[in-house]
Amino acid sequence: VFKMAESVKGKAAIVGSGLIGRCWAAMFARAGYSVSLYDIDPAALAPAIAVVATHLETLHKGGLMDSPVAEAVARVQATASLAEALDGAFYVQECVVEKLEVKKAVFAQLDSLAGPDTILASSTSVLPPSQFTEGLKNCSRCLVAHPVNPPLYIPLVELVPAPWTLPDVVERTAALMRTLGQAPITLRKEVTGFVLNRLQFALLMECWRLVEDGVCSPSDIDTAVSQGLGLRYSFMGPFETIDLNANGVVDYCERYGENVTKICQEMGAPRPLRGSATAARIEEEQRRAVPVGRFNERRQWRDERLAALALHKKQAKKF
Repeated sequence: VFKMAESVKGKAAIVGSGLIGRCWAAMFARAGYSVSLYDIDPAALAPAIAVVATHLETLHKGGLMDSPVAEAVARVQATASLAEALDGAFYVQECVVEKLEVKKAVFAQLDSLAGPDTILASSTSVLPPSQFTEGLKNCSRCLVAHPVNPPLYIPLVELVPAPWTLPDVVERTAALMRTLGQAPITLRKEVTGFVLNRLQFALLMECWRLVEDGVCSPSDIDTAVSQGLGLRYSFMGPFETIDLNANGVVDYCERYGENVTKICQEMGAPRPLRGSATAARIEEEQRRAVPVGRFNERRQWRDERLAALALHKKQAKKF
């Protein structure tokens, strides 16, 4: 549970007021920071502030924020001036569209406006920071801080430094994320997809093969994860799982290692997803379960369950 700081801790600038930008704004405000929310489209700002207020109200009602909602909302200011947004900001979180040329252009602007110690972070989920920060005068203070959707309830943040990012910048960003209630991990080198998506895509591809090869139905796959694997993985990772499933990791490898290797070898090559008959089949089954007109209802249900899980995890006794 988060309590408001006695005084505003400093100013964070959020560049882009879309889905992720609004979530970042709410998280910084909840933690007691002053927030300047920028968007290139002035008309997007008022609705964005309204959504931030709704996020904070939801967090408060869910037991994930103790401080008065009005005080947190008051810490968020909107601006259509990038220079105004960055003025006095110790940290910038970029949340613009996921296109390399756009990222390059935005970071060039940030580079020209940022203070001498300001950290410049990107929310990109796929682009290595070296692709859009090379040659910037402040490149040593640039990195990726990739959240997981919806970041209000899923605390993981992947920190991905470029080869020229200063270690101190990574450490400061990790410490900052922890003050927001997030759980940062740090990649030691750039890799496409970072960590979360590489794990997610590996699981998704095997799910795809199992359906495509007629082993089981799409709904059975979802059940296997939501009622099986996902329950353990919601509070411990794969290494701790195998550690406890045997008498340590080495013992697990001695017992099951050959089978793990054999099964993985049988999985075969990746399958094409785009335009595939398997995609059409899974889509058909999903639409029977959740019609298009009920997407938002189902998303709200998802977020409510994630909020309840987040509260449970924060209240759970530490081992």
